[in-house]
Amino acid sequence: MKAGKDKVISLHYTLTVDGEKVESSLDRNEPLWVLLGHGQLIPGLEKALDGHEAGASLQVEVAPEEGYGVRQDGQIQRVPKKYFQNGARLKVGDTTVLALKQGGQRVVTVHKVGMSAIDVDLNHPMAGKTLHFDVTVNEVRDGSEEEIQHGHAHPPGAEAH
Repeated sequence: MKAGKDKVISLHYTLTVDGEKVESSLDRNEPLWVLLGHGQLIPGLEKALDGHEAGASLQVEVAPEEGYGVRQDGQIQRVPKKYFQNGARLKVGDTTVLALKQGGQRVVTVHKVGMSAIDVDLNHPMAGKTLHFDVTVNEVRDGSEEEIQHGHAHPPGAEAH
């Protein structure tokens, strides 16, 4: 079976940026389970997986435009410390997750720390970077009606919700 929209795939990956390993599912010894076509992966990686079958190994280079976007100037925003779970411990250069008023979350980088507010860079920490993935596809199957309705894969043994 080939990977494509509404297919669930299990994969192992290693992400490197500028020659340095950023993360790997192999470190957790747990594959990533994804429902394709539902925004769970960056566009460049999802496109590269399309059409591959279980057992495929591929190396994928993802340009910023197909990854986390191009870095944009003027993306510094001041946010009161109370909106951060660990605001008192944050320091310049740290990455943290900011809860958004409209729902969802955004990964930000601390630019400056003040007494009552923190200036954050709203660019994703990987914005402007070319991403290199080494991927092995373990399994490809049809997504269930429930998975498609929920918009994500349900790995084996996962709790129902």
